[in-house]
Amino acid sequence: MLVYGDHAELVDPRARLAEIAADLATGELAHDRLTRTFVDLAGVTQGVADADFEASGEDRVRPAELLLLQQLTRLAGALLGSWEGQPARPLPPVQQSDDLPDRVAVKLPEGYAFYALRPEAYALAARQLHLTAPPRIIGLRSIGTGLACMAAAALNAPPPFTVRPTGDPFARELRLADEFAAALLDGDPHFVVVDEGPGMSGSSFGAVAEWLEDRGVAPDRIAFLPGHSNPLGTQASKRHRRRWTTAQRPVVQLDEPRWSDVARFTGPIRGTADLSAGRWRPLWSAAQADWPAIDPMWERRKFLVHADDGAWLVKFAGLGRIGDRRLDLALRLEDAGFGSEVAGLTGGWLVSRWEDASPTRPSVGELIAYLRWRRGLAAPQPGASLATLVTMVHRNLPALADWSPDLTGLAPHPVCTDGRMAAHEWLRLPSGQLRKADAVDHHQAHDLIGCQDIAWDVAGAILELDLSASDADRLAAALDCNPALLAFTLVAHAAFRVGAHRLSASTLDHWPDEQRRNLLAAERMERRLAAVDAIQHPGHVH
Repeated sequence: MLVYGDHAELVDPRARLAEIAADLATGELAHDRLTRTFVDLAGVTQGVADADFEASGEDRVRPAELLLLQQLTRLAGALLGSWEGQPARPLPPVQQSDDLPDRVAVKLPEGYAFYALRPEAYALAARQLHLTAPPRIIGLRSIGTGLACMAAAALNAPPPFTVRPTGDPFARELRLADEFAAALLDGDPHFVVVDEGPGMSGSSFGAVAEWLEDRGVAPDRIAFLPGHSNPLGTQASKRHRRRWTTAQRPVVQLDEPRWSDVARFTGPIRGTADLSAGRWRPLWSAAQADWPAIDPMWERRKFLVHADDGAWLVKFAGLGRIGDRRLDLALRLEDAGFGSEVAGLTGGWLVSRWEDASPTRPSVGELIAYLRWRRGLAAPQPGASLATLVTMVHRNLPALADWSPDLTGLAPHPVCTDGRMAAHEWLRLPSGQLRKADAVDHHQAHDLIGCQDIAWDVAGAILELDLSASDADRLAAALDCNPALLAFTLVAHAAFRVGAHRLSASTLDHWPDEQRRNLLAAERMERRLAAVDAIQHPGHVH
């Protein structure tokens, strides 16, 4: 299945470093502002290293990256000190080397954006290591760049090396220049490999460990700092699986908000309930048969907070710039009347009012009003191309392996789409007002779709809400959808949802009820696409 995707932002490194320097020059920063600065500097460092990797085809000694890693490690120490309440220490001015590229691609750091990963957790985990020699830290780009600097700061180690494992996702490998490899192996250190994950194979961690072992490093001199303590996934090699079971790999979880910070918005907190991993569904419907399918890996961490001033939803929105953007969108949803009251953002957690609302089906008029408003939100960057979406359809819907639509003249106009028009995400207040839940982040989620033409949301509404042919036509006309683009998007949207549900089902053997819900949801979407196609093309059979 083709579901996941990476996102990157093209950045002028000199301009971004100038912003960072200006921030740090203002003096002591609040912790959230310091976190944003750390994430920004880590992104520039990763981008500079990857730009050179793309140009040379290998990881090598890069003076520009080394200078950035030194500064990032100092900033990591300041961030850790701030987290632990230590007095702030002045940081030296940010320096720029003369050989920076004009543009770098800063990868979206998935842990900071989606999975409530805090960089400070890696520093705390590093302190639990039992090292038998001086540490040598290796960060796996992308997010491992900053996380490795956090570990280095906690261990009083030199700035880390960073590498970019490449190749088959289930069999990554390293490409290192001789000078870089010699520097990495110099002396007799205890290696510490740092990244988020592991995923289904853990092959990025495994690639580094195998490279070291193949050059004589003893397995007990290789430790890992991962993002979770779960076993390796089903695609892990036997060699790496054996190594993983015996290696040091401490984990510290900081995946809840600091409740004292939340209380600044809500007032004194009387109780909390974890609503993650589908635990919100009993509040949506008491009938389990009505519960929508979920995948715990795709759901954001979220909590229901009871305070003197009512109930609040506290949901992870992201660290740094991405959290700021989602806060801005949540405020705009509130102003437009489609979202709940927003109290603020703290530590990457968005605090908004929990309202007494009931599941509903929006009218076509309400859909038109919402999507017209949504159409006015400029896309921060375009999402998957039409050609990529065609490839996704071929992969996710085998019956359409020969599908070859004419893309001539479709000309989509990407906007900040909602991306999730599912029936369970529409709520009605006692006043009759409509609320759209979960509407701030699907345009930049951990999938390949990204920002699309508003036809993507029109197609989602038609498919997810079982709109009749006449209602579908009315909605499409009101949004000025190109009929050919909408026909294309209906297939692509269905293929994405089918792929997402089937991929989730393949990983939920330990949760059979949820596996069954995902399989049923995939089958329903396939039937819905066939029904829509039959209306559009009578007599046509896939």
